[in-house]
Amino acid sequence: MSDIQRSGSGGRFSSTVVHGNIVYLCGITAKDLAADVTAQTRDILNQIDVALSEAGSDKSRILTAQIWLQNIDRDFAAMNQAWDEWLDKANMPTRATGESRLASPEVLVEIIITAAK
Repeated sequence: MSDIQRSGSGGRFSSTVVHGNIVYLCGITAKDLAADVTAQTRDILNQIDVALSEAGSDKSRILTAQIWLQNIDRDFAAMNQAWDEWLDKANMPTRATGESRLASPEVLVEIIITAAK
């Protein structure tokens, strides 16, 4: 059996969990919540790069992404612009994007990642 490694553990969850060769990242939101959805998405994608690197992975190893938008009608195209600029086109993951009322009205996007090591 593989050990489970947890990091960034707080009061309710861990920010990263590694089990075997799979890396699970919690829902990541932007640090600057005053930014627009494009800037928030870019911030989140940078955080994903760092978290995956710390776990021994990178964006080319992403298996699936779940993306939640506060307002999908308003923000889908802008989020996709940032995503498309960042995405490794040779290693595209599965992805689902939905609309949800997020933790606060300022949180415009949240991304959850599962990747291989």
